[in-house]
Amino acid sequence: MLYYLYEMNHAALAPWRAAADAGISFWRSPANPFKDTQLGRSLAASLELFERTTRRYGKPGFEIQDVIIGDDIVPVEERVVHNKPFCKLLNFEKQWEKPRKQHKLLIVAPMSGHYATLLRGTVESMLPHYDTYITDWVDARSVPLMEGGFDLDDYVDYVTDFLQFLGPDTSVMAVCQPSVPVMAAAALMNAAKDPCAPRTMILMGGPIDTRRNPTAVNNLAQEKGVDWFRKNVIMKVPAPHAGMMRDVYPGFLQLGGFMTMNLDRHLDAHRELFWHLVDGDGDSAEKHRDFYDEYMSVMDLTAEFYLQTVEKVFVNHDLPKGTLTHRNSLVDCSKITRTALMTIEGERDDISGVGQTEAAHDLCSNLAPEKKLHHLQPGVGHYGVFNGSRFRKEIVPRIVAFVNKNADDRTAQKPSANGRAKTA
Repeated sequence: MLYYLYEMNHAALAPWRAAADAGISFWRSPANPFKDTQLGRSLAASLELFERTTRRYGKPGFEIQDVIIGDDIVPVEERVVHNKPFCKLLNFEKQWEKPRKQHKLLIVAPMSGHYATLLRGTVESMLPHYDTYITDWVDARSVPLMEGGFDLDDYVDYVTDFLQFLGPDTSVMAVCQPSVPVMAAAALMNAAKDPCAPRTMILMGGPIDTRRNPTAVNNLAQEKGVDWFRKNVIMKVPAPHAGMMRDVYPGFLQLGGFMTMNLDRHLDAHRELFWHLVDGDGDSAEKHRDFYDEYMSVMDLTAEFYLQTVEKVFVNHDLPKGTLTHRNSLVDCSKITRTALMTIEGERDDISGVGQTEAAHDLCSNLAPEKKLHHLQPGVGHYGVFNGSRFRKEIVPRIVAFVNKNADDRTAQKPSANGRAKTA
């Protein structure tokens, strides 16, 4: 019922948003003599805030047109190379003047509310170094029921299928939530001696073992339990969406959860936007728009995937306990012997606490020490693990060095006393 009320409310506000758009055009028109007055800018700013807080934000685009490699500016073309009901595999194909072969990198984007475009900065940072691909997950409300369901087993299957599609010369990078299914896929592929098992696996700020240094997110899952989430956040998609009657965890509820975690900060940001607009500070206002256009764009998740993730990852801790199964087969991370492992954490991460991702090394008990590396990035939170200036300057070079070393595994790295290399 709440989903239907949400849709009705959005429809009811449509005329008011249209009126606000018209008012913004009027007060910002060059022909309006009051355009640059305090009154004109204040009214235009108020109308923009109303329009932005009541609109439905659509899926953003990656909009990556080119990449700088050395002294060259290389055009980039975004292509869908593999299409599945719940995900499109995108390739950012470089339009070289002379064809050049690069190691393939599959970036597995989180399926946790936001679109894959949240990793735009991650993609841009990897493009100069690798033939880069990313999982572009589809909004569950747009997938018809006839396409079937999508659960955690399907997620592992999708990752495996994409790696097999890309072939042996591929590394995989999991950002946050997909760390568990990506690690499961790598374990199963190593156990099966699949030649397409990834050369390197990079896990970034992921919930491998949420018993270590639990955060507010982890504690909420433990406190409520999966039945509470099933009763309170699972809803059916209403008409006229293509996925009508599908059980989902709606994007608008997820966004509400994101916002309430740091409500004061979001209120302050919108208050600042108002004064930036009144003061005519266009650059600061544009930065706000760019951030919130991405942040407010959310997608629905299938109920079965969300509930299984809560139960198996955050409540039961199946992977670190060695009880995680995939289609009734046990996932044994000790079988990972050919895929090098790098884990990255942020010192101030309040989503995946320090130590949760590093736990992956203990699970890969038969992986050679020289194929392991852990990096704790000082001074960054969750977002800074995969985006921002410190990511570009301090984390990316370490990723590139580790991936390249294992793509051409002829060198050795001195392990630390605990059996794996460490950086800080």
